[in-house]
Amino acid sequence: MGKAKKEEEAVFLRKKITLLRAFSLLIGSMVGSGIFISPKGVLKNSGSIGLSLIVWFVCGILSLFGALCYAELGTRITKSGGHYIYVLETLGSLPSFLYLWAEYFAIRPANSAVVSLAFGRYILEPFFAPCAAPLPAVKLVALLGYYVVLVLNSWSVSWSARIQTVLSVIKLLALVLIIVPGMMLLAQGHTENFQDAFDSQSLALDKLPLAFYAGMFAYSGWFQTSFVREELVRPERNNPLAVIVSVVTVVVGYMLTNVSYYTVLTAEDVLASPAVAVSFAQKAFQRLISVVPILVALSCFGTMNGGIFTFSRTLFVASREGQWPPLFSMIHIRRHTPLPAVMLMFPLVTAMVCIGDIYHLLNFFSFSRWLFIGLATLGLIIHRYHHPELPRPFKVPLFIPVSFTIICLFAVGMSFYSDPVFISIGCAMVLSGFPVYYLAVCRPIPKCCHSIFYYLTSKLQVLLEVVRQEIRTY
Repeated sequence: MGKAKKEEEAVFLRKKITLLRAFSLLIGSMVGSGIFISPKGVLKNSGSIGLSLIVWFVCGILSLFGALCYAELGTRITKSGGHYIYVLETLGSLPSFLYLWAEYFAIRPANSAVVSLAFGRYILEPFFAPCAAPLPAVKLVALLGYYVVLVLNSWSVSWSARIQTVLSVIKLLALVLIIVPGMMLLAQGHTENFQDAFDSQSLALDKLPLAFYAGMFAYSGWFQTSFVREELVRPERNNPLAVIVSVVTVVVGYMLTNVSYYTVLTAEDVLASPAVAVSFAQKAFQRLISVVPILVALSCFGTMNGGIFTFSRTLFVASREGQWPPLFSMIHIRRHTPLPAVMLMFPLVTAMVCIGDIYHLLNFFSFSRWLFIGLATLGLIIHRYHHPELPRPFKVPLFIPVSFTIICLFAVGMSFYSDPVFISIGCAMVLSGFPVYYLAVCRPIPKCCHSIFYYLTSKLQVLLEVVRQEIRTY
C-alpha cells in the first residue's frame, strides 16, 4: 500500500501512450495542415498534375522508409527525444546540439507558425467567403489557437492524448469528405483535368526539391512517437506497429485526396487558391461548404497539439543530457507535465506568426529538418556497425536507411539552387550554433554567472511549481 502510494506521488513522466494513442498521435501529426496547403506548393514546383502526383507518392514511400528507420532506432535507443537523442547517441554531442539549436530557433517555431496560420485561415474562410480572410484576423486567430494548445499541454498529458485521439478521427473524416465526392465524379467520367497531365512546359528541375519539401511537410509527423518513447506502453511492439499502420493509411489517404482535388479543380484553380480544400468544397458540394473548412481547422489544431506535445520532450531530454538549461528538465509537481519545456516556444512562434508567410516559412525550416533527419538515419547505419551486439527487436534491410539518407542529403544540397535566400538563412541558423556550443556547452560557466543562473532557476522553479523528475530505468 505504502509502495503504491509512493509510486503515485513520484514525479516523472508516466507511460500513458498506448497503441491507440500512439496511432492517434501519428495520424494526428501527419494529417494536418499539409494535405490542405501543400498541394499548391507541390504543383507549383513540380510543374504538372501528373508529376505532382508522382511527387506525392514518392514522398509517401520516403516517409515510410524514414519511419521504418526510426522504428529501429527506437528499439535500439530507449530514450525519448526523437531526432535529437538519435543524433546524440550515434554521431555525438556537437551535431545533436546543432540540431537542438536549429530546431528551437528555426525548425519548430516556423513549423508551428505554418500550421497555426493554416488553422487561422481555414477557421475564418466560411465567414469571409467568397473573399479571402483579412491577414491580421488570420494571424490573431492563429495565435489564439496556438495558445489554447499550449495551455492544454501544460495542464494534462492524458487530456492532450485524448483530444488527439478525437481530432484524429475528425482528420480522417475531413479526408473522407474530400475523397468521396471526388471519386464519385471520377467514376462518372470527369477526367478532363487529367488531360496532358505530364505537360513538361512548366517543368523546372531545379524547383523539384521544393516540391519534395512541400510533400514531405504534409507527411511530416511519422517520427512523433520517437519523441515520447519513454512514455510509450510496450514500445518495442507498439512503436513499429503504430508507425507502419499509420504511414500506410496516410499514404493511401493522401493519394486519393489529391486525385479528388484534381478531379474537381484545374491546375490553375489550385495555384490561385489560398485554401485548396475550401475551393474544392465550393465546387464539389455547396451544402457542406462551411463544414469542410471547420474540419480542416480542427485538423490543424490536432497537428499543433501533437507538435507541442512531442517537441517539449526534446527540450526536456536535452536539458537532462546537459545541453539545455536545467529548468527545462523539470516537471510540474501535480500535473506531471514538462511545463517549462512546453512554454518555451511561446515567444518565437508568436513572432513568426506575426511576420511570416506560409510558403517561405516552409522552405526555411525544411532545409534544417531534413538535414538532421538524414543525419539521424546515417547514424543508424554507423550505430549498427559499431554496436552489432545490441538486441534488435525490429530491424529494416540496409538499403532502406542507405537510400533514405542519400535522398535526404541530396535534396538538402539541391535546395540551395531552388531557394538560395531562405535556404542560406536556414544554413546560417545551423552554423550559428557552433560558437554557442563551444562557449556554453564545452566550457564551464564562470562562477559569477553560475550564482546568478542558479538564483534565477530556483526562483522560476518555485514560481512554476516544478521539480526534477525522479530517475527511472527505461
